[in-house]
Amino acid sequence: MSYIEEIDHMRAELRQLYKAAPAATQGFSALSKAVKESGVLGVKEKEFIALGIAVAQRCTPCINFHVEALMKAGGTREELCDVLSMAIQMGGGPALMYAGKALACWDELAAARG
Repeated sequence: MSYIEEIDHMRAELRQLYKAAPAATQGFSALSKAVKESGVLGVKEKEFIALGIAVAQRCTPCINFHVEALMKAGGTREELCDVLSMAIQMGGGPALMYAGKALACWDELAAARG
């Protein structure tokens, strides 16, 4: 399955979860919105942090969503690689493997957007 297909599939699964558990998912959405819209860091910097954590925690769907969000926030491939380098340093071998997934996701999304 391509990264684009994985993102679409995860969004479909999440739509079902939002219907099944509205209180929890609406609470999480409100928290996410509040965190992104407040504070001194910009959205791009916050996405750098989220992506680094996603790689270190080995969460493929999180990686995919935050790579996509980082692109939308104006991140560059070079910045992505810097974040991935820090995640590898902090997370060791497992982070190295998931950093490869994040870079492959970026490249696929960038190619699809032309």
